[in-house]
Amino acid sequence: MTWKIGCLHSLFRKQAPLTHRRESCRKPGRKEHHNTSFIFPSLFVCFFLFHSVSMRLKQDVSPVVVVIFRLVVWLYSLISYLPYLMLRSSDSQSFSECSRRVKARSISGHPSGPYRDVRALRALTTCIQPGMNTLDRVFESSVCRNPHLDCLGTRELLSEEDETQEDGRVFKKVILGEYRWMSYDQVYKEVRAFGSGLAALEQKPLKNIAIFCETRAEWIIAAQACFMYNFPLVTLYSTLGGPAIAHGLNEAEVSHIITSKELLETKLKNILLEVPRLQHIIVVDDKLKSGSEYPRGISVHSMAAVKRLGAHPENVSRQRRPPCASDVAVIMYTSGSTGVPKGVMISHSNIIAGITGVAERIPNLGEDDTYIGYLPLAHVLELSAEMVCLAHGCRIGYSSPQTLADQSTKIKKGSKGDISVLRPTLMAAVPVRLTLSLSLSLWDFEVEFHDVCGFYMHLFSLCLCNVMLKVEEMSVFQRTLFLLAYNYKMEQLAMGYSTPLCDRLVFRKVRALLGGRLRVLLSGGAPLSAATQRFMNICFCCPVGQGYGLTETCGAGTISQLWDYSTGRVGAPLVCCEVQLKDWIEGGYRSTDRPCPRGEILVGGPNVTMGYYKNKEKNTEDFFVDKKGQRWFCTGDIGEFHGDGCLKIIDRKKDLVKLQAGEYVSLGKVEAVLKNCALVDNICAYANSEESYVIGFVVPNQKQLLALAKRKCVRGLWEELCNNPVIEEEVLKVITETALTAQLERFEIPQKIRLSVEPWTPETGLVTDAFKLKRKELKTHYQNDIERMYGAK
Repeated sequence: MTWKIGCLHSLFRKQAPLTHRRESCRKPGRKEHHNTSFIFPSLFVCFFLFHSVSMRLKQDVSPVVVVIFRLVVWLYSLISYLPYLMLRSSDSQSFSECSRRVKARSISGHPSGPYRDVRALRALTTCIQPGMNTLDRVFESSVCRNPHLDCLGTRELLSEEDETQEDGRVFKKVILGEYRWMSYDQVYKEVRAFGSGLAALEQKPLKNIAIFCETRAEWIIAAQACFMYNFPLVTLYSTLGGPAIAHGLNEAEVSHIITSKELLETKLKNILLEVPRLQHIIVVDDKLKSGSEYPRGISVHSMAAVKRLGAHPENVSRQRRPPCASDVAVIMYTSGSTGVPKGVMISHSNIIAGITGVAERIPNLGEDDTYIGYLPLAHVLELSAEMVCLAHGCRIGYSSPQTLADQSTKIKKGSKGDISVLRPTLMAAVPVRLTLSLSLSLWDFEVEFHDVCGFYMHLFSLCLCNVMLKVEEMSVFQRTLFLLAYNYKMEQLAMGYSTPLCDRLVFRKVRALLGGRLRVLLSGGAPLSAATQRFMNICFCCPVGQGYGLTETCGAGTISQLWDYSTGRVGAPLVCCEVQLKDWIEGGYRSTDRPCPRGEILVGGPNVTMGYYKNKEKNTEDFFVDKKGQRWFCTGDIGEFHGDGCLKIIDRKKDLVKLQAGEYVSLGKVEAVLKNCALVDNICAYANSEESYVIGFVVPNQKQLLALAKRKCVRGLWEELCNNPVIEEEVLKVITETALTAQLERFEIPQKIRLSVEPWTPETGLVTDAFKLKRKELKTHYQNDIERMYGAK
């Protein structure tokens, strides 16, 4: 929307409900997105409404200033109300009205379901376009529609230098230029050449090929080549350890692997002797490291050399075998929270059904959109997001956690990070908890903050810190205005209205931290806290779509509507699948529960994958086919359906432990509650069926623990504090208070704890690459402490 001074209708044009919007016709070229906003016509309640006190910023402002601010906003609303009434369409509704609309229904009429999106009550959606049932066809269709549009972009490396820190450590810093783009037609030619080259290196159709690489343009080019030539693609996290990598490669029996120069030298090279079938290593970097020695029988090629080989006339003319919808497209190895990684077999039709469902929840998706790719492409969320973008003619600019923001670790001070240069409209994130406590001169803001997984976690925390710094740099007047606008906007969002004047005058510079054009942020992989969601909604003027999905369902399950500003829920089922609740009597969850039916979440539909690779026992346990021939996956998660058809995740079935006295304890539920404690950065609850109480291993928040030690007059180094019985006892008291406040039962509350000196990272082997707890490894790691806390020592 173009803003014009004195033109009220341009300020207050109201967006039609998303259910009434359809993707507009494509036009050549690209133009920037501008958000259309709801006017807030509430004239009588703005002085009196206060919501979500725990998420509000502390107001240390004169009541007179507050009254003046409210009066100005009231006058603004009064002046704009008549143009709003004149310009609003007859069928348009506010956020709150849209949120109250029923989004999914039980097609059986029974509270257990299955529940479907109201637009898919008759039949589930299986594909984006009729006849486009394989990934190569979807991409070719997109190339035909958008041959000259930008497709994949990478920033040019201008210079690289070492920077010595005050403590003597040396960090590598880079200065990056603009994004260099490949068009859809150029990418297609690269894909054809690379696929032809792989075939020339004796890679056969329906024979597995592995990719072990960081997220970059070459990853998606290699993947599309494999889809086109019907080479099932085995994906492995780049952060996996040697044993897990060797397990995946050997189980999949791969002879060809695509990797990067860095991963080849730092990880893959060390396990080559453990992978006897491996013959060809294709390195995506142009220049290979000279002088490196590899075991006999292994050939190393650059990606450019393979593409040149594929461009030879005799290879170009070779007929390829296109895939069928039922052929395996990807064998995606999970992060392995319960042991060695499991390979999930995903067919072409599975992926297409999944991305069809996801795309339906993103309004006006098309060639004007820019997506920033930085999450691991070996994760189903990122792969699905990029497949959605390629299917709709969007462009994808690649980044990394070290170069994402202006303050990222590899960006030289004074130069710009990727997000400032790319200015994306679409973004995905995987939450992991991080507690930040910040104090500024005018206000205190403490929030449980969810961040992007693993070393991606700095993104949101960096944005939050940048907001705080920007506010601190403001004058007293500007800071007071920011504070009042923040709390006022929170009230308006709670009522279902947005604030175009505040967005324009107060939050514009804050929004620029994410490029200034972000219109959709998809969050999946873990629950997003209400405080974090509101922070994103308010400061970045950006709707957050919370989703629920698993690798076994192609990442598709549910996603909240972008106009649904409620918190703590994951939305209604996508149009590609249906969700049923199965009674779990042992855990006390039934579909007949009031006011909301509860039970284990079962996901069914064309997006449910083919099962685990070479694992019949787990397939029988987790997958089944109903009488109609539809495939279902038993998630092990416990959910409840609300009256409007939205799902909320409330527990985890696999974390249930029966204590000695017969009480059942859900470890996941206990952990979710105790993570709300400011002293806790991470926690693992543990219980033994032969014992009568729960214990816990806690990664304490450093700032909070040091403050606690100071209050209790306990001195010492960090390790000494974590091992101090007095500190341990004080932390346990705070944790117990948190548990009682959240109404946990006494038998659910840990009676003893062990404070961990080191944080749990994938490198420690105690959590997965998605930062999920590895309970078996944690038990082994803390075995001595378990015996001590249970009295054996």
